[in-house]
Amino acid sequence: MAVGQAPLGWWFVTLAALGGLCVLIGQGGVGRGWWIGHLAGAGYFAVSLNWIVEPFLVDPLTYGWMAPFAVVLISVGLGLFWGGAGAVSALVRPALRPVAFAVALTAMEWVRGHILTGFPWALVGHVWIGWAPAQLAAWVGPVGLTLMTALLAALQVAFRWRGAAAAVLGLAAAFGAGTWRLDQPDPAAPGQTVRLIQPNAAQAMKWDPDRAATLLQRGLELSAAPGSPDLIVWPETSIPYLLDDTLSAEVAFAAQGAISVVGIQRLEGERAFNSLAVIAPDGQVGPIYDKHHLVPFGEYIPFGDTLARVGIRAFAAQLGNGYSAGPGPEVLTLGATRALPLICYEAVFPQDVAAAPVRPDWLLQATNDAWFGTLTGPYQHLAQARLRAIEQGLPLLRAANTGVSAVIDARGRILSDLPMGVAGKLDAALPGALPPTLYSRTGDVPVLVLLALMAALLATRPCRNERLTPL
Repeated sequence: MAVGQAPLGWWFVTLAALGGLCVLIGQGGVGRGWWIGHLAGAGYFAVSLNWIVEPFLVDPLTYGWMAPFAVVLISVGLGLFWGGAGAVSALVRPALRPVAFAVALTAMEWVRGHILTGFPWALVGHVWIGWAPAQLAAWVGPVGLTLMTALLAALQVAFRWRGAAAAVLGLAAAFGAGTWRLDQPDPAAPGQTVRLIQPNAAQAMKWDPDRAATLLQRGLELSAAPGSPDLIVWPETSIPYLLDDTLSAEVAFAAQGAISVVGIQRLEGERAFNSLAVIAPDGQVGPIYDKHHLVPFGEYIPFGDTLARVGIRAFAAQLGNGYSAGPGPEVLTLGATRALPLICYEAVFPQDVAAAPVRPDWLLQATNDAWFGTLTGPYQHLAQARLRAIEQGLPLLRAANTGVSAVIDARGRILSDLPMGVAGKLDAALPGALPPTLYSRTGDVPVLVLLALMAALLATRPCRNERLTPL
């Protein structure tokens, strides 16, 4: 199932494997459903989230020993959600258990994206990103895509040839609707040119004091390169110093009349923030956005003050026991347009984008994917950014420290990019925004209501002494 996730995107393998899981889930009682679901989920997350080891390998002598434990703990922990779905599905008639599993799995994936600050990586519905059916996210979001995927696999198991025919028709309809949406005229562009800079600083050297001046100079040179951008975007924490007036003057001088948005750390009293600061052409620091959805154990430690007494601190924090959270989503005025800033991890949460106080003209993601290695993590992160653009009908520009930096239009298509491991700049015209999508207005509510109705209907078909006949 995991090979459907980026960078491979083999959705057809995911469907086949998920169908096999539905067969296994349909045989046996609650206990068997629990173990089959749990073990399948653990394996799925171990493969799809293999990049979780990478942060521990930045400083392998100190943290490398934790890497195997991290993979086991996160995969087994996330597998609990799938185990719960398997157990619940065993409460209905065996013939309907595949459908019940599809409904329960979708509900559990929604819970996983919200509980304990949420972790919505590698949702089953993400396998469609880069394919036409991903356009359905404009109406039903990632949870709706997950339900569609699970039902396509379950129908052919539960109803055999009739279900297989329904699945084929449903798949054709999804591709048809997505292709139709992609073929619609593009919206008018606002006429703003944006430069994304990609310093390509390896995580192991990013905070080396002896290299800080070199990394800053690299960013300033990319900012000052020939061209006439209206706006220049630096990636997350790409400036290896704290924000001050001298630094803002250097950034403004290099920008040569453009507005700069820089990823930088700042202090406010004894609190540290992971921020995006707007620097005007005259060097004045304008609005500052502080990241509000922090990474647990990466940017802050729950009960950090207590745990710090025994030497446990967050990986990314350079001061204190972690970053402090900002007040929430904020829309920044950047010249002639308004952008919703998303720092790294925040782009994986559709609810954070939907919480913007007003509708922006575009989404701005500044990220440091050097933490995630080069094989799967950065590409899954990029895929989620594309999905946010589709859901909202808004273009998204992504400045990444080591890649992939990209210009993504309002239908989630990558118009131009800078690949992994390349230092450079990307100048591009800001794409136009589409009208608000259905999903931007309703969120997950319609899909959750549908899940509740399907669950109520399945509850009227309690378990009987019959067995599912495999295909």
